[in-house]
Amino acid sequence: MSELAQRVLNGELRALSRVLTLLERNDPAAAEAMEQLDPRTGSGYAVGITGPPGVGKSTLVDRLAEHLRGLGLTVGILAVDPTSPFTGGALLGDRIRMQRHYLDDGVFIRSVATRGQSGGLPRIVKSMVRALDAAGKDVTLVETVGVGQTELGIMGVADSVVVAMTPESGDSIQTLKAGVMEIADLYVINKADRDGANQLAAAVTAMLQMSDLGDGWNPPVFLTQAYANVGIAELWDGITGHRDFLSDSGGLEKRRIERRRSEFLETVQEEIYRRITQRMTKDTALSGLLDRIAGRTAEPYGTAMGLLSDDEELARFGGGE
Repeated sequence: MSELAQRVLNGELRALSRVLTLLERNDPAAAEAMEQLDPRTGSGYAVGITGPPGVGKSTLVDRLAEHLRGLGLTVGILAVDPTSPFTGGALLGDRIRMQRHYLDDGVFIRSVATRGQSGGLPRIVKSMVRALDAAGKDVTLVETVGVGQTELGIMGVADSVVVAMTPESGDSIQTLKAGVMEIADLYVINKADRDGANQLAAAVTAMLQMSDLGDGWNPPVFLTQAYANVGIAELWDGITGHRDFLSDSGGLEKRRIERRRSEFLETVQEEIYRRITQRMTKDTALSGLLDRIAGRTAEPYGTAMGLLSDDEELARFGGGE
């Protein structure tokens, strides 16, 4: 086993941070480390916190981390931030709310840039969750940028998904109808001291009662005031209730199996795209093909399918740089 992987298994935060950096850079050393860490995963639990911007997701994560530490559990936090379209870096403003945890060795915090990927989460977060699991984190909290019809990637990352809303979110119910109803295992009405909290909770409950969710789990609705640490213990009890339900029904193993399959397929898709794009700048035949498409002397769809059906050509992309 490599020294880096062993240090991660020993709980060294600096080594864990190094592995996550290698993952972000697509460094070959990341693949070696993950192969060695993967057999030691499976004991941690991943919780996704998502919802429209401004509902207090960062404060919820901060308070949940505090509560979990009080229970003697170690915590990993992956905070997915918007990406600058110019530098590709993450905008880290919300992380200042969690700064008091930085001195706690039992809490590991990492900001991750979306890098423009659809689904609200970059593919690499799945690997990061496994690395945190191998490092011995009991619970990993994954906070997303926001939620909408296309930002449903949290389903493929977390064991339990928490969707947060606020009373004044006028489009919250419409958002639910847009597809969020299908991803939430638990609902949180945060900032519940504001007018309309009980009415929103009743509306969400009514919609859930009319929906056929199919797996036997009825998502509960919690009222919280994260800034005042109100309702956080009850929320965690709800999460552990969902974990127990999944464990007893076999749903937890099913989710994790599907997650591993999707991580493999997404990695292949992403890497092929990266290699094709890179070769376009070096391979005159490919760059010429792109010029013909742009000049309307070649049709995009048919040309792409022809390229992918050529085994020799496709092998060039799978054979390395």
